[in-house]
Amino acid sequence: MGEQVLLIDLDAQGNASTGLGISRSERSPGTYEFLLGLSPLADCVRASQIPGLSVMPASVSLAGAEIELIDMERREHRLEDALNAAGDAHRRWNIILIDCPPSLGLVTLNALVAVDAVLVPLQTEFLALEGIGAISNTVERIKKRLNPRLHIAGVVLTMVDRRMTLSQQVEADVRQHFGELVFGTTIPRNVRIAESPSHGLPVLIYDNACAGSQAYILLASEFIRRRRTAAEPAQNEADHEPVP
Repeated sequence: MGEQVLLIDLDAQGNASTGLGISRSERSPGTYEFLLGLSPLADCVRASQIPGLSVMPASVSLAGAEIELIDMERREHRLEDALNAAGDAHRRWNIILIDCPPSLGLVTLNALVAVDAVLVPLQTEFLALEGIGAISNTVERIKKRLNPRLHIAGVVLTMVDRRMTLSQQVEADVRQHFGELVFGTTIPRNVRIAESPSHGLPVLIYDNACAGSQAYILLASEFIRRRRTAAEPAQNEADHEPVP
């Protein structure tokens, strides 16, 4: 869609790296080395099979980063500092996406300090619904203490099966509680999405015509549209500032 995107895989399980076809033998140097200052940005980034999408892969070494970060200076800001020190990261890529592990440790905290916004994928299941309140509270605490820019950019409903009453109820509850924060586009439960990582391919390449791929294309369009709309007030304000 014309955007240059960097995906930083910050989860030691490396599912995002697997889904983009990065073999385990090709994941070092990656996020572990970049986070700890062992390798520069250029050495840690790989091209993906999707034009315009680069990836910084995760290896199992990242699992030990939690312990190694404890005694480091500015331990919550390591990723932010590394990206700023790289200089050209924000010029090379319009959007930097960070895939976080499913727990709030120092690695996840580094991601939340480095970014402007959080995109919350939410399975339409009851237990997932319970967890979203904790995410909202976490974002607010980090906003107050470490990153005043931080906010929730939106909630994406995933694995939606509208044949199931529970799925419909969870979607209705989330939309009622979060309103316009919830993306209009939903990602359906789709076997082709589940199959694609086993082939080392993004679903957009594995089966571009399937319902899952088409939903992700619509989601990307909605995300970009929201991002541009959010940027317009700031641009208009800048355009009307008096020239000294």
